[in-house]
Amino acid sequence: MPSSLFFGVIAVAVLVTVIVLIRSRLLREKYAALWMLVGLLVVVLAVFPRVLEVLSRAVGVAIPSNLLFVLAILLLLGVALHLSLEVSRLDEETRVLSEESAILRLQVERLEQAVLPPRPADEDEAAQARRAADPEDPA
Repeated sequence: MPSSLFFGVIAVAVLVTVIVLIRSRLLREKYAALWMLVGLLVVVLAVFPRVLEVLSRAVGVAIPSNLLFVLAILLLLGVALHLSLEVSRLDEETRVLSEESAILRLQVERLEQAVLPPRPADEDEAAQARRAADPEDPA
């Protein structure tokens, strides 16, 4: 019985942590739903441990903990796949935004060149520009 209490406390801690992360906007709702579901399943298994035994017999797994490990591995594989898809999508979005930023920067530079007179980059260029404008100035 103490193991059921232990797992129940862990499940409640997971649920509370997810709720706190959602409220502080550190975790988005679409990811939180999965972790809330996991927490609720752990609560159910902690309160009713026979459910895992019944499920393992129905599936044909000899030891209930093996079924739990297989389910946990499948869950983690699903999370890893989902996060890989998110990273791929964000990578593509970052690439597109970088390209758009470069195009906009080029357009701003062209507009500045068309509207503003050219500005020398350093003093040497400034001195050269003054000499070109006033060849009789000795400086």
